[in-house]
Amino acid sequence: MPKGRPPQSNIRQNIVEILLYLQQGYGYQICKLYNQIFPKATRRVIYYHLKKGCDLNEFKVHKVESEPGDYSWGPTAQKIYYSLGKKAQPQGLSHVKAHLDKLK
Repeated sequence: MPKGRPPQSNIRQNIVEILLYLQQGYGYQICKLYNQIFPKATRRVIYYHLKKGCDLNEFKVHKVESEPGDYSWGPTAQKIYYSLGKKAQPQGLSHVKAHLDKLK
């Protein structure tokens, strides 16, 4: 039995399902949708799995935008948009599609 964490993750697979129907989304948006559809997860763990998924080619960075505004940390916020990568294996869960259709 190999040491360390297993390469697969339920959280990362659920993010794949969300991105299958969204096509692209930024971290906070994905986090909000994840917590509406699946059991609660912290923002930190969602961002961890987005980064890990990029390393494993399950996700790819679609684009990076700077959005101006009046934020507590400064005048701009950086939004990293993710989309599905080459190694993503979406299952096409119907309840995810139904929830996203209901939001539109």
